[in-house]
Amino acid sequence: MAWARWGSHPWLVLLCAYAWGHPKSLDQREDVRNCSISPPYLPVTAVNTTAQLTALRQQMYIHNLSAYIVPDTDAHMSEYIGEYDQRRAWITGFTGSAGVAVLTMGKASLWTDSRYWTQAERQMDCNWELHKEVGTTPIITWLLTEIPVGARVGVDPFLFSINSWESYAKALQVSDRELLSIPVNLVDLVWGSERPPVPSEPIYALQEAFTGSTWQEKVAGIRSQMQKHLEAPTAVLLSALDETAWLFNLRGSDIPYNPFFYSYTLLTDSSIRLFANKSRFSSETLQYLNSGCTGPLCVQVEDYSQVSGSVQAYASGDVKIWIGTSYTSYGLYELIPKEKLIEDTYSPVMVTKAVKNSKEQTLLRASHVRDAVAVIRYLVWLEKNVPQGTVDEFSGAEQLEKFRGEEEFFSGSSFETISASGLNAALAHYSPTKELHRKLSSDEIYLLDSGGQYWYGWTTDVTRTVHWGTPSAFQKEAYTRVLIGNIDLSRLVFPAATSGRMVEAFARKALWDVGLNYGHGTGHGIGNFLCVHEWPVGFQSSNIAMAKGMFTSIEPGYYLDGEFGIRLEDVALVVEAKTKYPGTYLTFEVVSLVPYDRNLIDVSLLSSEQLQYLNRYYQIIREKVGPELQRRQLQEEFSWLQRHTEPLTARAAPTTSLAPLVTVSALAILGWSV
Repeated sequence: MAWARWGSHPWLVLLCAYAWGHPKSLDQREDVRNCSISPPYLPVTAVNTTAQLTALRQQMYIHNLSAYIVPDTDAHMSEYIGEYDQRRAWITGFTGSAGVAVLTMGKASLWTDSRYWTQAERQMDCNWELHKEVGTTPIITWLLTEIPVGARVGVDPFLFSINSWESYAKALQVSDRELLSIPVNLVDLVWGSERPPVPSEPIYALQEAFTGSTWQEKVAGIRSQMQKHLEAPTAVLLSALDETAWLFNLRGSDIPYNPFFYSYTLLTDSSIRLFANKSRFSSETLQYLNSGCTGPLCVQVEDYSQVSGSVQAYASGDVKIWIGTSYTSYGLYELIPKEKLIEDTYSPVMVTKAVKNSKEQTLLRASHVRDAVAVIRYLVWLEKNVPQGTVDEFSGAEQLEKFRGEEEFFSGSSFETISASGLNAALAHYSPTKELHRKLSSDEIYLLDSGGQYWYGWTTDVTRTVHWGTPSAFQKEAYTRVLIGNIDLSRLVFPAATSGRMVEAFARKALWDVGLNYGHGTGHGIGNFLCVHEWPVGFQSSNIAMAKGMFTSIEPGYYLDGEFGIRLEDVALVVEAKTKYPGTYLTFEVVSLVPYDRNLIDVSLLSSEQLQYLNRYYQIIREKVGPELQRRQLQEEFSWLQRHTEPLTARAAPTTSLAPLVTVSALAILGWSV
């Protein structure tokens, strides 16, 4: 999935901007609402928010606030949030996954990015102003014009990261305003009985066969890191939901697309405290956690709501608490005296789980064989049904879900499927809905970005772009250059401990050569039946260095606004490279096993090395997926696979290898001496 996605579903962007021809720039369009007339004109999809705004402003008055900020996250800084935490959606009517709402006593404003402008206009009533900007700075600038000197701005500190809090606090302080921490969320107070209930589904343990290590081994490993740490931490505080899920090999269903449950963990050198809803654990799961004893390998399950008091009480002693600042809320951070904190960007659990052991690697490889079977079945189904005009983006996504659902251990999609035809594919993060979608056509490019969760141990994510008719010369060139970028990064050999940011340019070089590019990240980490976007692995500046055993996606693309989009995404394992001379070098082993579209490849653009790599990859697909298709007696799919993995041959003289040129130019761009 295209990184920097952090939610999708710009469901109505296409209706206004694209449906009747090439669009204006989205920021130049007029608001679909007309709030200047009486009565105002509003789309039927707009939500009346007068009652909730009135109630919230009453709470603001009680707390002596001039403004209140409602972000779009939960107390764990999660990428996806459950219905229970969708406060911003309830107060604004806007259901897009990215946006920050701010209220004063006289105004209500929402900030969101271009993916959601039309959706916001169609869902919000005239109580709300839409600001087509993102980030802390424009919000603060607006606040300074709307509230007086000495005013107080309230926030729920558990919905703010440490960095976000500090950004707001400093900017307001220098302008003689105050950011105020209010632990009781004011939206929750006025939401009342309308708020969705707290999740109550069972929290369960994974079978040991489907985990890389037992939870006892994982706890011992983290404690070992604590003992070796120069600052001698006495405890590790875990806030991200995937940290606790990974540590104890537990899973739940509280968060869309992620098998998590609301939880925190306080791990000390002699105790383990898991904060969650104890009623959701079966007696077998509590026994699995050794919750009936009090030793160093006994998990004490305490109520989720007790985490603040317990952390504050623990912090009153002679202790040192190790945290990862990226996922710890300011609400917990402010409870711990600064001299008792050990701060890293990522917790030791977050860094440790980024490297998969040999058992986990085996499970992931197996999951990609199963997942490839489902995707290939879908591609075969499309080839038969698209020419009949019976498939649209939404029904296609549903059919793929059906095929994945027939795979053993399937637990649901790992994110909302991006099923995009023609000009919709030019929106990198578009997803169709039952109400708004486009027919698939043999005359258009179709982009499919999808993945599955498999509770035997893995999360998958793969993107393929296809064309069933006659693509234009430019479409073929763009596709092939995206493919070259995928290949060049996948086959790259680089020194151990190199950051992804330092090699990311290899995925873009073939596009850059002709003045093309893409606007999203090149890849992200992949979890062990956890997050499809697993930090801190990837190719961004905030990611950690590449290490053997990490999994990352590699997904270059190209998007022509209003016309088409291309993305090719594979999941790859970081492995040791075999080099001529001694040294510790790494490369990637691609584990995704779905062929690329031969109809879109211009073989004349491929170097001999790239062509050799592609044919070797096709041979691997045949060897790994072919027998599974035969075992299931999927003969039609097996024949399709054989055709689509036939070796490609050059139609022009092979070009000189671009590897030395790519290396020199990319390293020069990134500031390395050459």
